[in-house]
Amino acid sequence: MKLQIKNAVSSKSLDFDTFLSNSVAKVENNLITDKEIFDYTKLNIHRIKRILRTYQPSENIKTVIKKLNKDLIFLVITEDWCGDSAQNLPYIYKISSLSSKIDLRILERDSNLDIMDLYLTNNSRSIPKLVCFDKEFNELFQWGPRPIGAIELFKDLKAKGLEKHLIIEQLHHWYALNKGIDIENEFETLINKLL
Repeated sequence: MKLQIKNAVSSKSLDFDTFLSNSVAKVENNLITDKEIFDYTKLNIHRIKRILRTYQPSENIKTVIKKLNKDLIFLVITEDWCGDSAQNLPYIYKISSLSSKIDLRILERDSNLDIMDLYLTNNSRSIPKLVCFDKEFNELFQWGPRPIGAIELFKDLKAKGLEKHLIIEQLHHWYALNKGIDIENEFETLINKLL
C-alpha cells in the first residue's frame, strides 16, 4: 500500500496552485460538459479565492505549525466540483503554507479511485479527505471530509429529513459563519499529537 500511495503522490498528485489553475482553465475554456458540474466548479473557484483573500491563520495555529520537527506530506483527495472541498481546501493550503516541512499534494478522486477506496468514510468516497504521512509514507493521521461541527450539522439535518439542497444550503451557511475556526482547532490537535 505504501508503494501504491508513494507512486500516486509522485506521478499523479498536484500542488495547490496547479489544482486551482486547472479548475479555472476548465471553466474558462468550457471544458466541463455537465452543466451542474460546471456551475459547482465555477462557484467553488469563487469560494476558494474568497477564503484565500480573507483568511489569516491564527497565532495559535502558527505557533503549533512552527514546532514541527519532521517533514510531512498532506495528501488531499478531492475534486474541484465538491463544495466541501472549496470550503476546506483553502484553509488546509494556508495552514500547510506556514511551514516548509509540510508538502501539500492534491489527488483527484475520480481518476484515482484505487487510492480513494483506501480512505473511505463510513464506506463512502467522501471528500475532501486528508491523509498525513511522514517522508517514508507511514500514515500519521486522517482528516475529513468536514470539520466535526459540520459533520454533526449534516447528520442532524439529514435525520430531520431535510431535502439535500436545504442541507447543503445550511452547511455552506455554517462554513461562512465558522470562517475556518473549527478546521484550525482540529489541525492544532492533530499536529500537537505529532510533536
